[in-house]
Amino acid sequence: MNDNSLNVSVEQAKLLGNALRIKIIGQLIDKPKTSKQVADLLRETGGNVHYHMKKLYEGGLIELVEERKFGGVIEKYYKSKAKWFNSVGDTQVDPVLKDNYLSKDSTALSLRLHLTPQQQDEIKEEFKQFLENWVMKTSVSDGTQTEEYSIGVKIVSTELKSEEYGD
Repeated sequence: MNDNSLNVSVEQAKLLGNALRIKIIGQLIDKPKTSKQVADLLRETGGNVHYHMKKLYEGGLIELVEERKFGGVIEKYYKSKAKWFNSVGDTQVDPVLKDNYLSKDSTALSLRLHLTPQQQDEIKEEFKQFLENWVMKTSVSDGTQTEEYSIGVKIVSTELKSEEYGD
């Protein structure tokens, strides 16, 4: 598994703007699985998961890693290309996180810290683990009514880019 981030296009970012697709990617990180296996793990319908996996595959976010013949059926095993996805330029990975999105419910939390480079790496990893835990915690539906939320963490230096380096 590639634990590094994958830079994504605008089209790929749009594919990631769906909670079920994030759950599917979460199931395909460590071990390749079929759409049926993913559907069973997530307690979702096979057709729904197959549809979303097809979109993720066509969008280049998951890859076909193996085909096995089982009886008269060919099972296709997919794996996520990355655990994390980065937008390039001004493109938001999730457009819901843009400041001008008119949500019925939103919470913005922010603060400033002085961090060493090591602390910056550490806090990034802690946020990643936190978000991964919540993806797993919410992956399986227990039948309770839920609402989809977008959660993003942005760590930004307060120093402006230097013109000297062409940034």
